[in-house]
Amino acid sequence: MRKGKVLVALVLFACLLLFAGTTVFADAPVLRMATTTSTDNTGLLDYLAPYANKSLGIELQWVAVGTGKALELGKNCDVDVLMVHAPETELQYVKDGYGKDRTQFMYNDFVIIGPAGDPAGARGKSVPEAMKKIRSKPALFASRGDNSGTHVKELELWKLSGIVVPQKESWYIETGQGMINTINIAAECDAYTLTDRGTFIKYESNWEGKTPLIILIEGDKSLRNQYSVIAVNPTNCSKVRYDLATEYIKWISAPEAQRLIADFKLMGKQLFIPNAGE
Repeated sequence: MRKGKVLVALVLFACLLLFAGTTVFADAPVLRMATTTSTDNTGLLDYLAPYANKSLGIELQWVAVGTGKALELGKNCDVDVLMVHAPETELQYVKDGYGKDRTQFMYNDFVIIGPAGDPAGARGKSVPEAMKKIRSKPALFASRGDNSGTHVKELELWKLSGIVVPQKESWYIETGQGMINTINIAAECDAYTLTDRGTFIKYESNWEGKTPLIILIEGDKSLRNQYSVIAVNPTNCSKVRYDLATEYIKWISAPEAQRLIADFKLMGKQLFIPNAGE
């Protein structure tokens, strides 16, 4: 079955035009989702969508942006359901009445990557020690700077390390781009950056040989990367498809979809770990 996938950059008006211009297969009801770049870049949604379409009889359309922009699309009633990864921001979003039925359904982890030569000497250090090493060098650091879930986590790590969030300093590069583009910019500049593991594996898969950037810091409990789905609150948005959103949330947290998520791999590596019900 053909998927109505919407690809946009950062302009929300363009998002709406692309949604409106997408052809729906066989007049199936349309579920519009705003999701993070990581679920799109890794290919997870391309992989899951046919199963969701078959099980639910829907046409899934999605726009891939940072979590902050995804939440804004929900707040503006432009989508029906959200797939995001910034837990504290999500909880506030629900508390403020914009979302309902927040459900955790999978996770992976964040990693700090950088040049193999590791000019800051960050390799193997704790997260606070690594961030301090990068800052004190100073070594170049590429930040998404876009209020995405990854950017929110990065800001948390600077704070955890006791470092004032750097801004307008030559060593701190704010890309305003998605994760793959930010990794590519970091590679071009021999810079460090924070990424989710799934997107880094996707980045690795594009190289035949050794990648310019490697994982230097991983495994710290502060680097957990939890994903959730949230229905847009129909009280605020009377025209959203809350019925389809709740069906999708039930589907992705049920055993079939959880198994599919566990089976999704690149280069023989598992990208996401299902955890609905935790």
